Amino acid sequence: MTLAIEALNVEKRYGALRALAGVSLEVAEGEFFGLLGPNGAGKTTLISIVAGLVRASAGKVRVMGADVIDDYRRARRMLGVVPQELVFDPFFTVRETLRFQSGYFGLRRNDAWIDELVEHLDLTSKADANMRTLSGGMKRRVLVAQALVHRPPVIVLDEPTAGVDVELRQVLWQFIRRLNRDGHTIVLTTHYLEEAQELCDRIAMLKAGRLVALDSTRNLLKAFSGVVLRLRLDHEALPEGLDAELLARDADRFTLELRDYGALEQVLHRLRESGASIRELELEPPDLEEVFLRVMARH
Repeated sequence: MTLAIEALNVEKRYGALRALAGVSLEVAEGEFFGLLGPNGAGKTTLISIVAGLVRASAGKVRVMGADVIDDYRRARRMLGVVPQELVFDPFFTVRETLRFQSGYFGLRRNDAWIDELVEHLDLTSKADANMRTLSGGMKRRVLVAQALVHRPPVIVLDEPTAGVDVELRQVLWQFIRRLNRDGHTIVLTTHYLEEAQELCDRIAMLKAGRLVALDSTRNLLKAFSGVVLRLRLDHEALPEGLDAELLARDADRFTLELRDYGALEQVLHRLRESGASIRELELEPPDLEEVFLRVMARH
């Protein structure tokens, strides 16, 4: 298995503060990988180390096999990063910005790819507009284009949809999904957990600089999140012996947590045996937000 990113016992200290405390993880080539955690967990610090913007206090990081310190030129060519902050040069147009970015990587004849990026990110009407005249959402699209202009095999998206509208999210995710299908590795940090649940193959969770969970999205949902069942009955009491946890009750309305979908039949069977009739029934599937909260509460 080729590794797109390999982090081995990475530590980062700022005086007495340990921003990262021995983080080890691997991201396979072609994977869509989520990096989640509360504010201050160390996500951006880890990304900055991967990108070569910050030096680790200890440990090793490689991008497509290239050490980010010893072989930094190749490591940086392999990587494109979309930062959280809106950073731009106010003196250039969108197209000029992308041409300059190409030049940083020694790409002189890159206009065809720049045109494709502009089209797919819906920037065509703004291609010759000055960067300072763009809205926040348009500036974020340009940041994405800048990260992709040298065709890196590994793309890191640090909160790419923070504060942007629904239209931009749809445009961005359609394009990023296409890149992933074409073989690009995607690493995503986001506070929109529904995005991570829908997009990511595997997820790592950080808390206080430590790795507290790392597994496939499916396994995390199965291990930490049950199925929520909402019922309205013609009885004001539940029968005994239900294979479920009562989360809430309001008169004849009950909210239950089932360990999995298989427990639903047992609950329905016990209700039938007790003579209770179901007036309303609603199932909520496992939810990554619930998983995240439970993992954070455990550590």
